[in-house]
Amino acid sequence: MSSPHASPHASPRPGAPSVRRSVPPGLLFALPFLILFAMFLLWPLGQGLWMSLTDTSLSVHDPAFIGVDNFTEALQDTEMWRSLGHTVWFTLISTVPLVGVALGLALLVHTGLPGQWVWRLAFFAPYLLPVGVVSLLWLWLYQPDLGLYNHLLGSLGLDQVGWLSDESVAMWAIALTTLWWTVGFNFLLYLAALQSIPDHLYEASAIDGAGAWRRLWSITLPQLSRITVVITVLQILASLKVFDQVYLLTKGGPNGSTRPVVEYIYDVGFTGYRLGYASAISYVFFTLVLVASATQYAALRRREK
Repeated sequence: MSSPHASPHASPRPGAPSVRRSVPPGLLFALPFLILFAMFLLWPLGQGLWMSLTDTSLSVHDPAFIGVDNFTEALQDTEMWRSLGHTVWFTLISTVPLVGVALGLALLVHTGLPGQWVWRLAFFAPYLLPVGVVSLLWLWLYQPDLGLYNHLLGSLGLDQVGWLSDESVAMWAIALTTLWWTVGFNFLLYLAALQSIPDHLYEASAIDGAGAWRRLWSITLPQLSRITVVITVLQILASLKVFDQVYLLTKGGPNGSTRPVVEYIYDVGFTGYRLGYASAISYVFFTLVLVASATQYAALRRREK
């Protein structure tokens, strides 16, 4: 005679729903993110790739499939390569100080300066400002007649500088603005990494008689090598995508000397109405960024090892 209470290990009756579901619970929790990821990343990527194979335009309602013609034209477009060169140049002159200055500021604060919260706020606060505010502020500073920088140069008896109107200076001015605006994020990463270095390493080196510079070169910098790799790669990616501050400060001028490739894509797509060609340039640029990032990351990791 069977017991009135079912055993917890008894097999389910035929046709009854299984206790174990076929869908893993983790997938159900991740499903909202996966849906948004597909809607706002995967689908636009696929749509952009399809557009790059057509002559899609804001003035054409029935685009035709043209294969790789847009990519062929992009590889032969001298203006695209020129704007790409501006992007690479900006990346070089902005990444190095954004890494080096951030490290210097973090070391300065980590040494135990009085009023550390003031220094941390001062170094990180500009990063919280929107790009429109930052650009407007630096436009005032760069004004040829009323700007602070030219006023200081004039008080020293030096000639005024066309910070945003001189082709040889404009890109440096944009890099300086970017340094002031975004160095706080790298500074925060370095400061967190400095605080995670074990104290016993410094205590042992002090017992051995190592000075401050020896501790810096033999302990601090090697311990920061991993975060330096991360910061450098992130900064390269951010600099390669530069657009906002350039567009607001110079609009790519003077004479296109500061126009990055992202702004060129914007001009081609929304000023020239050639969305298909702009999409092709975007994918060419994406491929170059992907290769450069992978190469840079591999080189830095190899050097670290």
